[in-house]
Amino acid sequence: MLDHKIHAVYDSQQHFLPELVGEFLFKQRQAWPQLAEGVSALGSAQVRKVECEGFSVQLQWNPQRIISTAARVDERSMRERKCFLCVENLPAAQQGILYQKEFLILCNPAPIFPTHFTISHVKHVPQAIDRALELFLDLARDLGPKCSVFYNGPKCGASAPDHLHFQASTKNAIPVEIDVADARRRQVLQKSDEVALLRLKRYGRSTLVFESTNRAELSAALRKLFGVWKNNLGISEEPMLNVICSYRELVWRVVLFPRAKHRPAVFFKEGDEQVLVSPAAVDMGGFIVTPLERDFLGLRPGLIQEIFQEVSLESNRVEEIVKMMQP
Repeated sequence: MLDHKIHAVYDSQQHFLPELVGEFLFKQRQAWPQLAEGVSALGSAQVRKVECEGFSVQLQWNPQRIISTAARVDERSMRERKCFLCVENLPAAQQGILYQKEFLILCNPAPIFPTHFTISHVKHVPQAIDRALELFLDLARDLGPKCSVFYNGPKCGASAPDHLHFQASTKNAIPVEIDVADARRRQVLQKSDEVALLRLKRYGRSTLVFESTNRAELSAALRKLFGVWKNNLGISEEPMLNVICSYRELVWRVVLFPRAKHRPAVFFKEGDEQVLVSPAAVDMGGFIVTPLERDFLGLRPGLIQEIFQEVSLESNRVEEIVKMMQP
């Protein structure tokens, strides 16, 4: 079942992954009409900038994202639908690049960015970053010259919370990737010889940023965070989070958005009061996708700030977790 879906097998000794995925995207656009239509539709997507208190965001009007934004992710709905990431349910023309024998790099047929991939596990296993954290970092490194990678927790924007997957986007397309390098925003919370932990100031939502040149130490720091985070909340499952990871000039930069809620209250209102925004990693990173024109035109700074604050984990709770990280 898997073999006929493999366009190529990535081998670091034989391939340069950014070049391989670039050629793959071109060929898939030629062979798969749905992808070609999705990429073409993205060309007419409108974008506008909104200045908020201390930060700015970009809004994208992208009607083709309505399925993902409004996706039903309750257990009953997932049981009743076929998993669109399982190999046997992929469209006939869709193929992928096999990565580390466990994941397929797939072209996203409803892209947010010119380069937008979904990296899906070959097996139907639940969405949980802990089970593939090192591979996530490897992926960021291997795609680094071209893309950043991101992860949505099962209750934080993942439209397939029952199937482990990451995504990749055009590098620096998400505003936080630029903002995090601004020295005026950066506040160092902890620093060792191998890993630095920071937060972004005046950013309107809770953030934690890890930077390191050492994959093993970075992975250990992230796993420690997840452990103390779960202890602080008194939970056994993965804490609610979104993650964006880049690899530039031999440095991994992992931006985490600790979450308290999946969707804001305005998402569930009716009629003209509803705002169809369901924040995931891209949105939390400052690129808010709006499938409806009225939301694209109507979203104002005050409401954007309210949405970010409502879905983010409280700052005092994040501070408690950071303190628990100390040796």
